[in-house]
Amino acid sequence: MRSPVLSFLLGLATIAAGGMAVGPAQAQEGADFRAYLESLRPKARAMGISDATLDSVFPSLTINPRVVKLDQSQPGGGAYSPIPNFEPYRRQHVDAARIGRGRTVYQANRARLARIEAETGVPEEIMVAIYGHETNYGSYTGDFDLIRSLATLAHEGRRRALFEPELLATLKMLDNGVPRSRLVGSWAGATGYPQFLPSVYLRLAKDGDGDGKADIWTSEADALASIANYFVQSGWRKGQPWGVAVNVPASFNRAAVAAKTEPARCPRVFNRHSRWLTMAEWRKLGLFPANGVWPANTMLATLLEPDGPGKTAYLLTGNYRAILDYNCSNFYALSVGLLADAVKQ
Repeated sequence: MRSPVLSFLLGLATIAAGGMAVGPAQAQEGADFRAYLESLRPKARAMGISDATLDSVFPSLTINPRVVKLDQSQPGGGAYSPIPNFEPYRRQHVDAARIGRGRTVYQANRARLARIEAETGVPEEIMVAIYGHETNYGSYTGDFDLIRSLATLAHEGRRRALFEPELLATLKMLDNGVPRSRLVGSWAGATGYPQFLPSVYLRLAKDGDGDGKADIWTSEADALASIANYFVQSGWRKGQPWGVAVNVPASFNRAAVAAKTEPARCPRVFNRHSRWLTMAEWRKLGLFPANGVWPANTMLATLLEPDGPGKTAYLLTGNYRAILDYNCSNFYALSVGLLADAVKQ
């Protein structure tokens, strides 16, 4: 015999399905989903989110099966496939069209970019390159309903520790006055020109045009200022390049510069890097910059050979690690740096 509460929740599930009859399994899933949403109220209240905001959203939410499938298709913690060469990725993501559009955005925003760089130390071209990589300069920011997607992912439970805080952060954004129509993005919750997660928006989004709002969905000024603020919080060092392309001599002893510690995060990314040496030490080992210009002798860098020995390699500074903080992928970070360099030329 069903409890009165379960019967009530099953009724809500039928209402949420548009009044259409649903099977027992679907009804139970819908009831479980409603119960999960209601269980979030104490956490939401603790964040200062009003019951009025929750009441305006929860009754109409339904599970998005497509989001569940997309999440379940992501790799887990098992064996990884071999890492491909970087060059095909570079050709696709640092192509003439993206460089050309980046230069247009760069020139159109020079005044505000220069101001933001002066305030933060984050180079103009890095802001533009992130903008270009994340949404192709705002041309595609995603069309998933963030609240529905995040509620689905949090309820599904595979990665609840990640998605539940993002759901609550999205509800906080709504409670703070961000219109529901703005709360769209990727299936996993990234939103706006810079593709911030909701929790990142709450912490780091900036008003770049002085209108009192941090509108990362329609304001390039706000989006660029927010990207710069992200890098400031990630430890960007003013005046330091992200890295430099280098040629490595055929006789180079890679074992002598191998890293000796196991990285605490993103091991698949950081295990490909050498240990830290100064630029002067790399020079003594026979490396030579592709552009003929060495950064400061005392600057520390790690070596990465993304296409293996005999191909272009990179000496990467602490600012490269800041790019990895945005997206922990060597291919992503390298292509951001290379796009930034090309946009500035």
